[in-house]
Amino acid sequence: MIRGIRGAITVESNDTEEILVATKELLEKVTEENGIIEDRIASIFFSMTSDLDQAFPAVAARELGWTNVPLFCVKELDIEGSLSRCIRILIHYNTDKEQDQIKHIYLREAKRLRPDLVEKEGV
Repeated sequence: MIRGIRGAITVESNDTEEILVATKELLEKVTEENGIIEDRIASIFFSMTSDLDQAFPAVAARELGWTNVPLFCVKELDIEGSLSRCIRILIHYNTDKEQDQIKHIYLREAKRLRPDLVEKEGV
């Protein structure tokens, strides 16, 4: 069965290196917490807020060695008052885990997006 695994992280500035380092941090934490195996990843969607335009976050996945995973980058809706400088991911993952066993990861300022999950997951 395919499950969706969500995550988000923020960066301090619109900088290529910072975007890639943060995206790797997020992907590594999601991988660790969910026991992700590359071969079971169906695809990953990445989004960034409109104030980030210096790097494709999918490059971070490629740099981690995920060369056969389909990746797709999009721009988040620019909603007034929304969290700025934010990178989000949605991993479509083949797993036997139940929905409530999936650990969604929100790091740095992105913890504000889903405080219910941050409290539940403890990360």
